[in-house]
Amino acid sequence: MADTQQVDPKAERKAARLAHQISAFAKSHGGAEGQVSYLGERGARIVLVGQDGGWGDLVAPSHAIAEQAVRKAGITVHESFDGEFAAKVTTGPYEWKRMAGIQVGG
Repeated sequence: MADTQQVDPKAERKAARLAHQISAFAKSHGGAEGQVSYLGERGARIVLVGQDGGWGDLVAPSHAIAEQAVRKAGITVHESFDGEFAAKVTTGPYEWKRMAGIQVGG
């Protein structure tokens, strides 16, 4: 008897849409790397860092879908968001203002 794996078409479509967004980000930032982290019941967060230092994130409904999306997009995925990977992020005046506002209750 053949072992057939159940494929959820909705999950496949979501992973494909996320992969498309990841690929578009990578294209507009000269390439990209990422990291997937759990958000509990809410799913998983895909943090993207472009070769130009630009960054962004996406939320997937599950860790499995997030992993599938980054695989489909073909980007390098890191285990954690630290070290050399985190140092690639470029922050500008907007981010510094937001961080300062959070510190002073803004």
